[in-house]
Amino acid sequence: MASTASEIIAFMVSISGWVLVSSTLPTDYWKVSTIDGTVITTATYWANLWKTCVTDSTGVSNCKDFPSMLALDGYIQACRGLMIAAVSLGFFGSIFALFGMKCTKVGGSDKAKAKIACLAGIVFILSGLCSMTGCSLYANKITTEFFDPLYVEQKSVNLRLHMTAGHISWILQKIRYLLFQTSINNM
Repeated sequence: MASTASEIIAFMVSISGWVLVSSTLPTDYWKVSTIDGTVITTATYWANLWKTCVTDSTGVSNCKDFPSMLALDGYIQACRGLMIAAVSLGFFGSIFALFGMKCTKVGGSDKAKAKIACLAGIVFILSGLCSMTGCSLYANKITTEFFDPLYVEQKSVNLRLHMTAGHISWILQKIRYLLFQTSINNM
């Protein structure tokens, strides 16, 4: 009974980590930068993996989608690929986890379910690694540009929700892996 409860908690933790990664991918404000006037903020630049936008002091936004995959910087292409891979791996990990749980009727014998659950754990770890690597790569590029004295674009840069969400999802995937492995050991 305790291992079944552990599996259910692990599954809920893994689903919440996957939802966190999935909601991080389309988030608008991955990077926010402002240009200040003497009294008010005159323009706010913000970007994500899909577009760049500018909002002026009147609240009017002008967005430009990235025109071509080949015209993008390498770090944005890598971040896109890693985040999409994290979402895809998390989805398949959830399916494997459902088949590997002892409380479900599909998946075969307990030994086969243990192997499926172990595979789900590995897939979730890979999903968390992709998420963490993508967020860290993007943040590294932003902070490198911020501290580079030769980089003359916006110097007032904020990292937003995606960094926290990406790393929290990695922690949730790790917790899920540990909970599932302890329930497998009890089989």
